[in-house]
Amino acid sequence: MTPAPLDTADPVAPADDCNDTSTLAASGRRPAWDGRKRVLLAAPRGYCAGVDRAVIAVEKALELYGAPVYVRKEIVHNKHVVRTLSERGAVFVDETDAVPEGEHLVFSAHGVSPAVREAAAARSLQTIDATCPLVTKVHKEAVRFAKQDAEILLIGHTGHEEVEGTAGEAPDHITVVDSPEVADTIQVKDPDNLVWLSQTTLSVDETMETVRRLRQRFPNLQDPPSDDICYATSNRQVAVKKIAPEADLVIVVGSANSSNSVRLVEVALDAGARASHRVDGAHEVDDAWFEGVTTVGVTSGASVPEILVREVLELLAARGYGQVEEVTTAQEDLVFSLPTDLRRDLKAGPGPRRSLPVTPV
Repeated sequence: MTPAPLDTADPVAPADDCNDTSTLAASGRRPAWDGRKRVLLAAPRGYCAGVDRAVIAVEKALELYGAPVYVRKEIVHNKHVVRTLSERGAVFVDETDAVPEGEHLVFSAHGVSPAVREAAAARSLQTIDATCPLVTKVHKEAVRFAKQDAEILLIGHTGHEEVEGTAGEAPDHITVVDSPEVADTIQVKDPDNLVWLSQTTLSVDETMETVRRLRQRFPNLQDPPSDDICYATSNRQVAVKKIAPEADLVIVVGSANSSNSVRLVEVALDAGARASHRVDGAHEVDDAWFEGVTTVGVTSGASVPEILVREVLELLAARGYGQVEEVTTAQEDLVFSLPTDLRRDLKAGPGPRRSLPVTPV
């Protein structure tokens, strides 16, 4: 991988990220379908800027500091990525107390609460913050609204690492709203000083339905200053909506704990796909899915390396689905700079290597 540029503008999506113009990558137009077996390949798909930054951060830390480099939780929610980095010397832990004092610890792309940062500092850990800048933006919004003594309704999935990190910024001010149904029953202290924020990887449609229900009950509910659902999550949902109505089957590549991957299955079904399944890779594709299937849609979550998609396409080609049409609904060129401390150390050059044993934690 090539590292992200060291100087990056504010983390906002390019203006054309939401263009909904279906194209075929090679020719710029979609050919007439001849009725044969085919694949509609969604674009954008796969790695977003925040995931790319986080994975590169671990790779560069291993190169610079030597193994082991510890990572709190999964750096991104993808089994293949975690396994590959583990083989290179990354050690994934659940909490900071599993890391020997003074070692390097990477915070995952999903972000952490202030309490986690304090626990790392207490152990003199050398931290590398790989939190996605778009998640950091939501953290800052939570802090700002809490300082205004606003009550914050955080739309997101209870227990998800991103939600835990954001809620930890202002636990006395934040209530998690887990679904549209919860919005119908949740109680607030001051309906006139209320704001909503959201997890970055949610279904856009479901989030807007949750907000609609909240606003019915609390008309003075304030919106966040900008969309919290990240551009990549939104773009991948738009792309799958484009291919789903024509697809007998949509295969979503992504791990079970990847919120945005799971949402893509739901979005595909809601948009008209006859069937949709999530797989970690080609080895999980079931032969039974293909009975009566002519058109297969393929996409992947924002934490999925392209190699896994290519393996699925190879499997489909072997089954006779060799005609692949890439349907593009947006162009993405956003990149994020690497974490500040890591950039500093990379600029200074390699220091002395350590020879600590890599042991399972």
